Amino acid sequence: MSSGVFRLAALPVLVSLALVGCSLAPKYERPALPVPEQYPDSNAVNNSGPRSANAVSPQVGSSSDLGWSEFFTDPHLQALISQALANNRDMRIAVGRVEEARAQYGIAASDRLPTLGIGGNAQITRNPENLRTSADADSITRYYQAGVGMMAFELDFFGRVRNLSEAAFQQYLATAQARRTVHINLVAQVAEAYFRLRTTLQLKALMQSTQKSRGNTLSLVQARYDGGIASALDLNQARAQLDTVKADLVAIERAEAQARNALQLLLGSPVANDLPEPAVFGRDQVLAAIPVGLPSELLERRPDIMAAENSLLAANANIGAARAAFFPSISITGLLGFASADLGGLFGSGQHFWQFAPQLQMPIFGGGVGGNLDLAKARNNIAVAEYEKTIQVAFREVADALAGEATYSEQLDALRALEHSAQETLRLATLRYETGIDSFLQVQNAEVDLYSTQQSFLQTGMDSLLNRVELYKALGGGWLKDSAQGSDSTDASAETGSVEGVGTARTKIQ
Repeated sequence: MSSGVFRLAALPVLVSLALVGCSLAPKYERPALPVPEQYPDSNAVNNSGPRSANAVSPQVGSSSDLGWSEFFTDPHLQALISQALANNRDMRIAVGRVEEARAQYGIAASDRLPTLGIGGNAQITRNPENLRTSADADSITRYYQAGVGMMAFELDFFGRVRNLSEAAFQQYLATAQARRTVHINLVAQVAEAYFRLRTTLQLKALMQSTQKSRGNTLSLVQARYDGGIASALDLNQARAQLDTVKADLVAIERAEAQARNALQLLLGSPVANDLPEPAVFGRDQVLAAIPVGLPSELLERRPDIMAAENSLLAANANIGAARAAFFPSISITGLLGFASADLGGLFGSGQHFWQFAPQLQMPIFGGGVGGNLDLAKARNNIAVAEYEKTIQVAFREVADALAGEATYSEQLDALRALEHSAQETLRLATLRYETGIDSFLQVQNAEVDLYSTQQSFLQTGMDSLLNRVELYKALGGGWLKDSAQGSDSTDASAETGSVEGVGTARTKIQ
């Protein structure tokens, strides 16, 4: 009896040792940045330049702290983004993925603690006569048992269970970061779809005014033709010019319908009727200044990079679990309660019962154990490469967007000047045609040049807006609704749960 008491007293000690067992996982070291220390556009990271953090807002230290409701200034667009975040199905799927990963982590973490339960069992056996202990023994034996039991609990001396739990936790964090990526992409996609729709409407207005202008030109040529001044060639050229715009107008109406359908899909529900009036369409649709920073800061900004590092940490922990499989596995099962041959006397004072069943397993010949370790190492190498590639892709996206920021403004200025020149050319060509100096061919060429320039200007203006959205997204913005007011204010942690915030800090410490 004293031996049994000693074993029961030692059980908490064994459990404590199991919970704080060693880990055979490799020491994690964050891979070096596989990109240059500066972006190609060095002016973008000049803290005294127009795109520094202070130029945006004194409390905004990085683009990830800049709220999308402050970056997108059009109240109509802000309402559309809010509607999409509430109803978009991709967003709902991402939220479900986080809950799924949270549950999987909870299952893995529960293996680190003993599982206790209350139960009972009965065993009633009829023995043949030749197996009875005596001739007058009862042919039927009964055995009843009840109490508190502990299921098979592995004493995790070598960190196998601990590393499996850590791997599940890191996968949960990676899934939570994937949700943030979906959030950022959705904000950007709604903005891009809205800008495409607004540009389509501008092109439609341009084509309608051009159709009216060319209709007037056709009337002029028709009058000159009726008076015997203009030729049939001039008349047919003027009619062809008008028909070209009519065809473009039909095409842009189709593009408008498609743009509305694309926006509708992103919103996930019909467009609300009580949205604010749209602002005047132009470069002022978005904030002019975006804090860029350095490439190394992307590690703490972009959720896809943080998710890749979480996956790398999970792969690192799986190596520890695979290594632990080479060592003995010790598990215990116990029961403390009552036992009796009579159900009525089961809970009597003298029917106390306990059972302690340790089990030791040690692999001797098992190619699968070594294969699992090789598999874990291979997956870790893949995770390192994926993490580095994610950083390289992020660097390229930011660099491309910065190249656009450095060139779109000058391109728009040049197109604006070209449009002015094309308008003056058309005026002079029309005047010379009306006075009989030049043929209608000069007017036709001038109309084509002006029309093409105006279309190019609107398209380039849209591209410049989309480029600024891409820069904001590439820098990791788009998650918060409003600027973060200090380190304690994060809409991200409020939406994804407190565990994510703990996990992020845990990742940085490791």
